[in-house]
Amino acid sequence: MATNQNNANIGFEKQIWDAACVLWGHIPAAEYRQVIIGLIFLKYISTAFDARRLQLIEENDDPEDRDAYLEENIFYVPTEARWSTIQKDAHKPEIGKTLDDAMRAIERENPTLKNVLPKNYGNPDLDKKVLGDVVDIFTNLDMSDTDGSKDLLGRTYEYCIAQFAAKEGKGGGEFYTPSSIVKTLVAILKPFDNCRVYDPCCGSGGMFVQSEKFVEAHSGRRGAISVYGQEANSDTWKMAKMNMAIRGIDADFGEHHADTFSNDLHKNLKADFILANPPFNYHPWGQENLQDDVRWKYGLPPASNANFAWIQHMIHHLAPNGKIGLVLANGAVSSQSGGEGEIRKRIIEADLVEGIIAMPTQLFYSVTIPVTLWFISRNKKQKGKTLFIDARKMGFMSDRTHRDFTQDDIDLLASTFEKFQNGEEVDAKGFAKVSTTADIAAQDYVLTPGRYVGVEEVEEDGEPFEEKMTRLTKELAGLFEESHKLEEEIRKNLKAIGYEM
Repeated sequence: MATNQNNANIGFEKQIWDAACVLWGHIPAAEYRQVIIGLIFLKYISTAFDARRLQLIEENDDPEDRDAYLEENIFYVPTEARWSTIQKDAHKPEIGKTLDDAMRAIERENPTLKNVLPKNYGNPDLDKKVLGDVVDIFTNLDMSDTDGSKDLLGRTYEYCIAQFAAKEGKGGGEFYTPSSIVKTLVAILKPFDNCRVYDPCCGSGGMFVQSEKFVEAHSGRRGAISVYGQEANSDTWKMAKMNMAIRGIDADFGEHHADTFSNDLHKNLKADFILANPPFNYHPWGQENLQDDVRWKYGLPPASNANFAWIQHMIHHLAPNGKIGLVLANGAVSSQSGGEGEIRKRIIEADLVEGIIAMPTQLFYSVTIPVTLWFISRNKKQKGKTLFIDARKMGFMSDRTHRDFTQDDIDLLASTFEKFQNGEEVDAKGFAKVSTTADIAAQDYVLTPGRYVGVEEVEEDGEPFEEKMTRLTKELAGLFEESHKLEEEIRKNLKAIGYEM
């Protein structure tokens, strides 16, 4: 396979990250992410505002007409929050206060951002000279092409979020799903125009960005999907709101962060597509207060693990032809504890599971365990059949500890799914297998792909077995002889310095 890496062009993003890292060590780590993310956000909306303002002046229109910005999906930026004001104060002791005041001013002018933007620039622990140097870095960015800048700053935002996820280890998994996984889910589900996309544990909103990109790439229209999300972590909810604002995506994340199980902010939503990466094996999740909840159609999930609470919550929110793509720890495909096996059986017998993909290890920054992608559909094209794919050998090591997918990898998985849905032959030993519900029942309703796809056939090299064994044993004998010589040499050297074995 070609190594057409799907995250290849990251020069600009890396420059921003490397430059911004001059702040590292000058501010508590917990606040560092907010500082950088906030500056990226402020720089972008100010640049977009300046471009629109110049256009209005050239057209002899009122450059302070707020509606003129709103109609172009651009935030109105008051004078004290414009980058020219920030730049002017960059090397003054009050730069922290200037930035905090800018964030407050933007929130006042744009109610959708209320209580969203970071306001920790005045923190006495943050070296103001260093902060001014970082402001200079952002000042020198050429962002005259605001349409291009939207994607560039959006990519930079996502790149920095990914770097924070790597830096923060396990905690980073709360707000970031690796792009390989998100792009695979989107490529297989194919969200279309005028659809409702939902993520009940949306993190920083990466699922929505990729969905919007997919729709735009296939229809040329921005804003062609309706986005709904929910996030329990306050800090992460704010990151998602900023991510959507940079992208120009109009999203309903509720007026505040909230726990999806105990306070479902979208109770009446029936979504066309649900994409999610729930917290792995999450507990406690409040089962004791939700015993008779309408969402548990297939059985009460155990208090010790929310995996099947997430699955059933999503099924509950599906439209009649809706589809789900979600990430779960591998245990969900085979667990029998706490009634999970019976819940899984009922979901399978309801003909909802369209496909299962076993993914490689090391895709996540937060955990090294392998995960499985589940695809659930209300109205499967291939009734009574499920596609199993073993993708554990796919991908490449993008660094010493992290695996990524190439675009070719993603395309292969998506095309295999599409062929299956169209009734074409996709079975390939060791990779893909279409199984019936009866086949799954025979495996005690365990959904581990390896049970179905089998072992990849090894191509014969044509060398007769007897000849191969003769050659290999001769080579092995030579290696043994060489090892004995080395052993004698080591003993001799040790004896020379007074150590005998």
